[in-house]
Amino acid sequence: MNPRRRSHQDLTSPGASSSGSPGKGTRKPYTRRSTAHRTAREKLTRRLSAGDPRSEQHPARHIPVGVSTSSVFPAGVEECFRLARKIGYDGIEVMVSYPKDSHDPDTLRTYMERYDLPIMSLHAPTLFFLQRLWGGDPWVKIERTVQLALELDVPTVVAHPPFRWQGSYAREFVSGVAELEQRYGVAIAVENMYPWRLGVREVMAYLPDHDPTDEDYAHVTVDLSHAATAGDDALEMIERLGDKLTHLHLADGSGSTTKDEHLPPGEGNQPCAEVLRRLANRGWGGSVLLEVTTRGRSEEERENILRQSLLFARHHLGHLLEEEPEV
Repeated sequence: MNPRRRSHQDLTSPGASSSGSPGKGTRKPYTRRSTAHRTAREKLTRRLSAGDPRSEQHPARHIPVGVSTSSVFPAGVEECFRLARKIGYDGIEVMVSYPKDSHDPDTLRTYMERYDLPIMSLHAPTLFFLQRLWGGDPWVKIERTVQLALELDVPTVVAHPPFRWQGSYAREFVSGVAELEQRYGVAIAVENMYPWRLGVREVMAYLPDHDPTDEDYAHVTVDLSHAATAGDDALEMIERLGDKLTHLHLADGSGSTTKDEHLPPGEGNQPCAEVLRRLANRGWGGSVLLEVTTRGRSEEERENILRQSLLFARHHLGHLLEEEPEV
């Protein structure tokens, strides 16, 4: 059944769970003490004092590296295709947004053919500022993005977890995602987010949680900038997920601010290099998508950031080790 049309149990009734996940027990609090950043700083200090060790490189798979259209914002989708082709990325993640060419299949197909690049993933319009795109029903946003992916032969849709005020959509999100995946055969990789902070308290804005690694999703996206903001350990996350990790949003963060920084890899304190090395060494079957902020940069600066980020990713994924030595 379409998850948008299912009847929902009244979770305020006696004995019903209102936590956002089956069997989780009592309702999750709206706020909690903000301890994640203190814990993150402690882990970061221990890691850096140990010399920030990195794994030896024995890549078992050539992992493709793409770039998200959000990395060129406010420039448009076609500019992302143009730069990706010029610099040498393997493909594109399209953020479905208000501009028509971000969700028009004919236009996107034209870009793919013109620049000879695939769309590796579509990001559903589940961001806060996109709540009015395609109407107010959040299931419509997910399902239309999945249908667009199917039409363009895109294997993965990235989606944020619901906001807790989104009612039945939030309560039924885990099972609804599974149902859409089964119906369409497209992976819906739910992305990790972060608590919102008000002084010494964290506002638990997402249900079931900002961290999808504890939920029963078949596919998950880990965003390294979001992990920094949340105070989550990215290395622990990717190890805990195993094959459920479908997608990696490559970006950096300082780990010492409540802002979602999306710095170029190597400019923060997150273990970007070690994450890439571990994924390559285990023959991970997913894709790496660069998602950094270049807003306010000149065209030359933007291109340099994208170029250096690709070199960073390829180096730590071991791509250079695969090249034939010159005779």
